Order: sequence, then C-alpha cells, then structure tokens
Amino acid sequence: MVARLEITLKSHLFDAEGASLCRKIRDYFGWNPDRIRVVHILTLDTGLSIDELESVRREIFTNPVTQDSSFRPLAKDFDWAIWVGFRPGVRDTAGSVAIEAISDYLGRSPGSGESAYTSRLYLLSGDTLEREQIDTIARELLANDIIQQWRIYARSEWNEEEGIGLIVPKVVLAHTPTVAEIPVPSDEALMALSRERNLALNPQDVPVIRNYFSRTEVVEARKAVGLSVPTDVELEAISQARSDHCNHNTFRGKFHYRDLATGESQVVDNLFKTCIEAPTLTIQRQKDWVVSVLWDNAGLARFDEEHNYAITGETHNSPSNMEAYGGSLTGIVGIYRDIMGTGKGARLVAGLYGYCVGPRDYAGPLRPHLHPRRLLDGIVEGVRDGGNKHGVPTPFGSLFFHPSYLGKCLVFVASLGIMPGKILGEPSDQKCPRPGDCIIMSGGRVGKDGIHGVTASSEIYSANTPAGHVQIGDPYTQKKMHDFLLEARDEGLITFITDNGGGGLSSSVGESAQFAGGAYVELDKVPLKYEGLDVWEIWISESQERMTVAVDPSHLDRFMELSRKHEVESTVIGYYKGDGKLQLAYDGRTCAQLDLSFFSEDFPQWQFDAHWLPPESRGLQEPVLGEPRDYTKLLHALLESPNICSREWIQRQYDHEVQGGSVVKFLTGRERDVPNDAVVLRPLLESNKGLAVSQSLNPTYSVIDTYDMVAASIDEAVRRLLAVGAVLEEIGGVDNFCWPSIQYDPVQNPDGRYKAAQLVRANWALRDMCLAYGIPLLSGKDSMYVDGHLPGEFGERHKISGLPTMQFTATGVVSDVRKCCTMEAKIAGDLVYVLGNTANELGGSEYYDLMGYVGLNVPKVNAEAFWPLYKALERGLASGLMASCHGIYRGGLGVHATMVAFASHLGMILDLARVPRSSTGGMQLRDDQILFSESCGRFLVTVSPSRQKDFESLFKGLPYALVGKITEEPQLVIKGEGGGILVQEPLALLKRSWRQFTQVDAD
Repeated sequence: MVARLEITLKSHLFDAEGASLCRKIRDYFGWNPDRIRVVHILTLDTGLSIDELESVRREIFTNPVTQDSSFRPLAKDFDWAIWVGFRPGVRDTAGSVAIEAISDYLGRSPGSGESAYTSRLYLLSGDTLEREQIDTIARELLANDIIQQWRIYARSEWNEEEGIGLIVPKVVLAHTPTVAEIPVPSDEALMALSRERNLALNPQDVPVIRNYFSRTEVVEARKAVGLSVPTDVELEAISQARSDHCNHNTFRGKFHYRDLATGESQVVDNLFKTCIEAPTLTIQRQKDWVVSVLWDNAGLARFDEEHNYAITGETHNSPSNMEAYGGSLTGIVGIYRDIMGTGKGARLVAGLYGYCVGPRDYAGPLRPHLHPRRLLDGIVEGVRDGGNKHGVPTPFGSLFFHPSYLGKCLVFVASLGIMPGKILGEPSDQKCPRPGDCIIMSGGRVGKDGIHGVTASSEIYSANTPAGHVQIGDPYTQKKMHDFLLEARDEGLITFITDNGGGGLSSSVGESAQFAGGAYVELDKVPLKYEGLDVWEIWISESQERMTVAVDPSHLDRFMELSRKHEVESTVIGYYKGDGKLQLAYDGRTCAQLDLSFFSEDFPQWQFDAHWLPPESRGLQEPVLGEPRDYTKLLHALLESPNICSREWIQRQYDHEVQGGSVVKFLTGRERDVPNDAVVLRPLLESNKGLAVSQSLNPTYSVIDTYDMVAASIDEAVRRLLAVGAVLEEIGGVDNFCWPSIQYDPVQNPDGRYKAAQLVRANWALRDMCLAYGIPLLSGKDSMYVDGHLPGEFGERHKISGLPTMQFTATGVVSDVRKCCTMEAKIAGDLVYVLGNTANELGGSEYYDLMGYVGLNVPKVNAEAFWPLYKALERGLASGLMASCHGIYRGGLGVHATMVAFASHLGMILDLARVPRSSTGGMQLRDDQILFSESCGRFLVTVSPSRQKDFESLFKGLPYALVGKITEEPQLVIKGEGGGILVQEPLALLKRSWRQFTQVDAD
C-alpha cells in the first residue's frame, strides 16, 4: 500500500530551515514573507501493514521531543503551500536510506519493488505575496525543473483531508529492450546518425569506423556470432571511446601555431605528449618518490617508506551548470571513486574544490539557466553533502567570480587518498585483470542517469518518464562500498579495480579489457533500477556509486561474503578473456563484438589552426592612473571585492576535522576565520609526517597571456606549500584545464584560432614551469567547450565563452607536522620582512579590475631567480627562524599584510619605501604599484628580534628587506615612499569590509 508520512517541527519551535528560506527570498527577490514552515514528506510504497506503518512512524522517523508526525495532512495556518519532489528516476538517497532503516527495524529484507520517496511542503505566510511571486519562488529558488516537480496551492485551494494527495514518482517504462541493427551505407549517413543520436562523432573518424565494419576478417568474425551491420550498442560504445572527454583528442591534436605579429610559425604535435607526458617522465626518472603516473585513475607518490598517497582532480562543469546540487555532488563523489580505483584501492583522506561562477549579484540582461547566486549555493551544498555524508574531510578550496562564467560555470573537484605500498607482499600500485577473472559490478544499480540527451529527446514525456540525463550522487552507498573494497583489497581478493565514471561500463570494462586482452559481458545480468532500459543504455549509463572489479574465481565466494557483510550489491556480469575482442551479449545473443585493436586504430589526428596575437597587438596597454587620493577607502574597496572578501560562509559548511587528520587548518588565526596558504593533513595518525595541499588559479591573467596565467598559478601553488613547511623537492602537481571551444568557425567561433593559440601557450608554460621546479604531473584533466548560449531580454541568444582557466593543485610532503608554520603574526614586537622583488605588474590584477582596467604588465615568473630564495626560505622554516610566513597573491602586499594582521589581532606598521623592488625601464614605482602589484615569488614573514641576525644572514645576497613591525594596537599603518601615512585604520573596520558576504549569508 501507499502511505504518505508527514513530519514537521512542533509549532512552538523555531524552524531554522524556514527562516533560512525567508532570508534567501529577501536576498534574491526583495520580498518579505512573514514566516515559512517546512513539512518533510515520506511517501512509502511498501507492503507494510497499518500497524507496521504506525510503528516505523513512531520509532524511526519521529523525534517525539521536537517533531509532530502523521499519516494525515499537518499543514495549517498558511497563505500559500509549495510542494517540491523529485521527478521519476532521479536518485532519492534519503528515500533509499528510509527503506534500509525500515528493513533493519523490522528485521527483514525489503520486498520486491518497495520504495520510498522524499519531498517537502513549504508553508508560506504573508498576505502580500501573490501567485506570480509564489511561482517565481518555486521555479527559481526551490526547484530545478530538470530533476524536480512542484505544485502550488493557495489556502483557498487546499483540501484539509487530502493535502497533496499520494504522489508516487515511480519509473514505469512500457518498453521491451531491443538491439537495433543500423546500416551505415555512407559517411554522410553515419554523420546524420551521429547528429540524430547525439554520438558527437568527429567527421574525420567516420571513414575509419565504416572501414572497420567492412573488412573481410571483421565481417566473417561477426557473422560467426550472429552479427552483420553495426548495432546501436556498438555505435554507442565507439562514441564513448572516441569522445574528447575519454580520449582527449584536443590535447592529442596537431596545432599549426603562428605568431601573427612576427610571422613565425611551427607545428605543435600532441600537447599531451610534449607538454605533460614528456616532462613528467623526465622528472620521474630523477625522483624515486614518483610511483605511478599517466595511466591510472589517479597518480601515486611515496608518502613514507611503507605508504603511497594518491591524488587526482577533474571538473564537473556541464552537469553543475544544469543542476547545481546534483552536478557538484556527483563531481565530488565521482572523484572519490577515482581514488578508490587507483592501484588496488586507496583510502580517502580529503576532497578539494574550486568554483568559478558569474557575479553573485548579477542583474544584467542575460538569462542563465540558474542565476549565479542560486548556482553557487547549489554547488556549495552538493560538495558539502558529498564530503560530509561520505566521511571525507573537505579542507581546502577556492572561489572566483567573473562575468565570463555566466555561460558555463566551472566546478573543480580533487581528492587524495593513502594506501599501503604493498598488499600481501605485492606492489599495491600494480593491477591487471587476467583472462578468466570475473567481471564484477559493485555498488549502485543502473538507470538512465547520465545518458546523453538522446533519452530525453527520443521518448514521449509522461509522469513516469525518468529524468535520465541527470545524476544525483549517493554518498551513503558509496561510503559502504569504500569500506567494503578496502577490506577486500587487504585480503588480496582484487586483481583489478576501476570506477564507473564517464561512459559507465563502456569505459570501465572497455578500458580494462585492453589489459586482459578481451572481455565477455552479459548485459542482462547488470542490476537495474527499473526495467525497460535498452541494451545500449545499460552499457553507457553513468549511474553513480559503481565500481568494476576483477576477481579470481577462487576468491569469488569470499568477495561476495564481504559484499553482503557491508550491504553492498555485487554482481558477476561477465569475465575477462584473451582473444582480443570485446563481446557483449543480452538474453543469450551477442549484441556487440569489437576488436580491441580497433580502439587504437590510426584515427586521424584532430587538426587546429592556432593564431597568436601578443597583447600589445590586441590593443592592451597600461592604464594611466593618477595617484589615489584615499588609500584607506581603496583598501576597504579591495577587501570588499568578491574575489578577495571572506568565504568563511562556504568553508564553515565543510567538515575538515572528520578522520582527525587536520593539522594546519584552512581557516587560521585567533578567531579561526582567515584562510591560510595551504592545509597540512596527517593521513596516518600514528605518524608525524604530513601532506601539504594547495590550489591556485588566476584566470584574469589569461586575458593578457595564458603563458603567464599558467606560470603564475604554478608558482603560487608552490609558494603556498612552501609557506607551511613542505619539502620543495617532493612537490607533485595536478593540472586541470578548462577552455572555451578552439575549433575555428567563421560564424559560430570566429576567434577559435586565437583560443587554440592560448591553449598552446598555456601548455608551454606548464612544461617549462614543471621542469624548472621539478614538479611531476601526478594527474590532470582537460575540460573543453566552456561556452554557453544565453537568452537575452528579447529572446535573442548570446554566446558567452569562459576565460581560459587552469587550476593547479599541488601536494608536498611535510617531514614533521610539529614544525609547520602558519600565516598569522604571533607576538607584538616581531619584525616584518618582505622576501622577493616587487615590480610594476598589475596587469589582470584585482586593483586594475576594481578600476575597470585589464592592463598589460602581467606578473611574470622567473623560476631560476626565485628558486634560491625558495630554498633559503625552506631552510629557515625548517630551523624555526620565522614566526609566520604568508605568500603575497591576488590583491598584492596591501591585502595580504592586512590578512596577516586580521589573523593575529595584532597591528602592523609597513614602510613602502623599504620594500625590495625591480623597476621596469628604470622607472620608480608609485605607492599604489608597490601596495597592489601581484608580482610572483614574494612572501611576507615575521621574525623575532632575537633571530634577526640569523635570519638576515640566511638571506644575504637575496632580495629581501625589513619593512615594518608587529604592534600591540590592532590597527594597520602604511607609510608611503615619502614617509607620509597612507593608511591608518583599525583592523575591526577593515575586517568588517572583508566579511561582508559572510555577514550577509550568516543565518
């Protein structure tokens, strides 16, 4: 029977969820509801008796102290009601957990088809609200029509007895699975099919694909298993394997690079091989701590003599842009699975994030699918739930606002793990399925989740049609799978493991079959969420929480025993073989057979024209600015700017203490509210060895030159690690590129050739910086097509391309976490030093952005000149010479000196006349240039007067200067070149400006 359980707070209690929603309505729309109460609804479609339903209501789902619950409507005293629930087929994690809780309580397994569905009923009071406003609140704030449905009720329309009625979003597909045979008589026919089915085949690949199916030996082999023309399963599998996402065709392409200013040209063949693989392999040969790179789900580096750490990163831009919460949640739990599937499996120790979105207060004419403010809220919540509910700390992240991300947001996610160096005496980083091994799918079931938009366009929509192209992650299920697989690993039961991410089984089995030499899969054995999926959908579905595992048949019983113990579903769906073929069957008949050699065929290399115009030739120049009249007002404005101000409202939502390994926190200082340069984790609690982690991105520099953007980002990540005490010689990197479309089209993408040149230059910088600093790229990912087409005020479409962006994640081993350094000044009277030269490098800076300029003089990196300073600083930190250390990044010296003072609650006096500098063209630097330049290679450190002599001796011959001191009085004093006071302001007032978003968002 179907029953609707309603649960709400007792009427005299404060409804925090409702109050938070009232605040959002005021902030988003300027409307003022009097009150909102929230009713949580659990619709149970089970075989429970009336007595059992009453028992589970009372004993499982209701707190008698704080809640009222009933199987009758609880709504009362409201003017409007909005019901919001998931569409059919969208993962309802809370509903699944409810079924598990009922089964545990009653001591029996769930009955076949038993389900639970969660939803919310929002009760709004306020007679000034009209239906149009209520509809806006539902559509733009409470629900996303991609995954949710909603209903609105005025008080006069409400049925006291029925309430919302019984709404059961069950998937019902009146469809018999089929395998379609599809003739492709010409290249034109295959391209037409590609457009029809959203296969996204490249025209250059089409002749190779058709030629394969016409070969005599292929035709004969297919005839032997009952196949003739290609099947839809095969074409979908080929589409996945040849996609830019899986095969990185852009980075492996050939670029015809030309400098339009000089006329010089060259061919750049395969950016991946020349700028990522080659330098990494060179560095790996020099550094024995690099364990595994370039082939697995994540890179591996040595942590200590008995353990390795794993790290990887990627983006989840398009899904998050469509459905912010589900997209980012899926992104973070998906990157966790990469760690779980590295080597024979690693234990998760941290997740990281990076968000690039449009202006939070955007009020322009364009109409993005989700307003940047709502988009950001959803992204933040998705990563929060992914980490907090998985039991994985989220200790570090970044946020950047820019109008170019209105078209498509960027959601960077990264994760780290730890694993023994050996499992039962065998290296844990090595894995290979063997012919005869069972192919096991563990974790969640398969639905229409994540299948490309063809599912949505090829079905008639009904109330029971699944929202198939959207995924919602389930961190609870994945946490159980994580623990189960680690136990199976430690017993030596796993010969190979990988995750089901992009492409689902098509990628995980297809790629692992290359190692074994072949595979046979029975797709009708794959557990499904609901019946009616076509065979090709089973093969490419990206339903979450799934891993593909190879297990020797002799270990199968024990593997399944552990799976049952951890309540994880595991199913044998086939076996690996050695005949060089990938063979798929359904209902006893072969539905696909492809030679593994076909996937490494000599497909044509993608070709790109890349035309570079130096910034001067594009009309960029340094602005002519007068000396600022009010430096105090200017500093307040910079501290208030979206890309400088406090993000504590985000960071406080993330649990960074779970697992107990947090040593240096992201938020530091007396009030634990100022972001530190990096974090330091202790992945093994019995050891004092640590792992430092940092991230950086500087997208506005790319407007001037993407070479300098990448170089500055890598240098910043290195300085962030160094500031907390990481070992310079053991820094590993992860590059995550996000780029707009680079294929030239005179109408759709007229600047494609310039964007291609930007990509080339960015990769050159990646190569040069990694070689200069000795950083192997442990992992990385590219995400192309960061473009959006947005409607305007009158329905016209506008193309918005995101800034070329690279986020660089860096890790470094810390020899002894007890010697780590943090950025806050410690004691009044300590001396303040600036290390490194300041130059007139404000191009792309926060200061110029505040003034409405881009500029020309972008910060440059001179790795050869910086390195001796970095090594001296490393020695000084190791010997305890510095009381605090903080890099100088976006915003320049003025902003970061203020941060050091914020964190310590001590004052600071700075004398700009003493700041070390390198003048450009012999010109003197002005006060604003010294104060807000974003020159790389610089640090702000504090030193006890008792250590002054030793400190200055260490840095002799290097660019450094004593520029001020720490004072007892909590105020910032900045003296200019001429000795006059530019700023004299209490820290409390400066901090009020810096905390503006945190204050607004505090509930």
